[in-house]
Amino acid sequence: MAALLFISLFVLMFLSVPIALALAASSALVGYIYYPQLNLVALLAQAIVTTADSFPLMAIPFFMLVGTFMDKSGLSTEVIDAAEALVGDIPGGLGASTVVACMIFAAISGSGPAVVAALGTILVPAMVGRGYSASYAGALTAAGATIGPVIPPSIPMIVYSVVVGVSTVAMFTGGFLPGILMGSFLILVNYLIAKKRGYAGKPREGGFLGALKQCWGARWALLLPFIILGGIYGGLFTPTEAAVVGSSYALVIGVLKKTLNIGKIKDAMVEAALLSCLAMFVLGGATTFGRLLMLERIPQMLAQQMLGLTKSPLIIMGLIMVFLLITGCFIDTISNVVLFAPLFAPVAKALNYDLVFFGVLMTVNLCIGMITPPVGVNLYVAQGVCKAPFDQVIKESIPLLFTLIGSMVVMLLFPELVLFLPRALGLLR
Repeated sequence: MAALLFISLFVLMFLSVPIALALAASSALVGYIYYPQLNLVALLAQAIVTTADSFPLMAIPFFMLVGTFMDKSGLSTEVIDAAEALVGDIPGGLGASTVVACMIFAAISGSGPAVVAALGTILVPAMVGRGYSASYAGALTAAGATIGPVIPPSIPMIVYSVVVGVSTVAMFTGGFLPGILMGSFLILVNYLIAKKRGYAGKPREGGFLGALKQCWGARWALLLPFIILGGIYGGLFTPTEAAVVGSSYALVIGVLKKTLNIGKIKDAMVEAALLSCLAMFVLGGATTFGRLLMLERIPQMLAQQMLGLTKSPLIIMGLIMVFLLITGCFIDTISNVVLFAPLFAPVAKALNYDLVFFGVLMTVNLCIGMITPPVGVNLYVAQGVCKAPFDQVIKESIPLLFTLIGSMVVMLLFPELVLFLPRALGLLR
């Protein structure tokens, strides 16, 4: 049954059927054959409704709304200016600014494609004007945006928390250091590439005081991550409530600065609603898919099989990471989390790995899939911005891809990079 379920899913995906419909159709087909007594249509409809009717998942549309309000109001431009003021004068400074801006914006939107869309239209032309190749500028923006769902708030982490049953706040806290590590690795590789190719930095105007002045000018945009994350960790509100507060803040600031009008507010809300609806339909189909796997005890059997391969937990985790890297090439991040977190979380638990550690590592792994075709959504968005041939963008992304994989290997070898902050804050034992 499991073989037919996955084969039918991949056949439908190969035929370019949208992932939400592919999940629903494969579940209905296999369910009709193996469980004719079940009303799969009713089960699927129920799964979509009950999945959407979840307090933690309500954070998804509101975090997306934060990102669209930031984009439409021009606050994202202020983030970019502040990032360039901080690191703009080193070789490849604008490239480093791109990564830093992606890290800052990540703490606001929680979505990789949203980061590319919001920042790429400004950063890529600026890098090209500074002498960067268009394909490299696009690839670097796409790679930097993979940090979006790692640094909290993170939509994939919210989904993982709901699916596996771990603390969303612990997941958010665990993503801080991995996100910084990924950004640091990208800045280092960008520095080496820029030095080799002669991509010069922009001298700071006014030195260190000028950088501080630029950051002060972007204070309203830079304050938003502190409001969202400070409120969560300070116990003032839950992640879902933080998303509502963040979107309200971005709306009010945009209106007060007179950069948001009725038309832009409408566009931002429609864009966030469409993205949220897609995520909810995917979750509904994947929930039904997962229920069929649970009926056949597939997660338990997979855990037993993998534990029988070798006695080394590190090797088994390495195999899981390779598998997720491959699936990340073909399935989007949220669908991957819903499909495979219930399968591999029991394996990780049996290996004595903390489920928060596994969730963060899984998120990092699947975010790397955003720059691996054919589903590398960040690459497609970046290519549309930079207008370079797609094969050139892919070529330029290869060293950045291996850089991100290297950062993930470091996390796998040193789990405390993920677990230190949650334990320090008393969120984990």
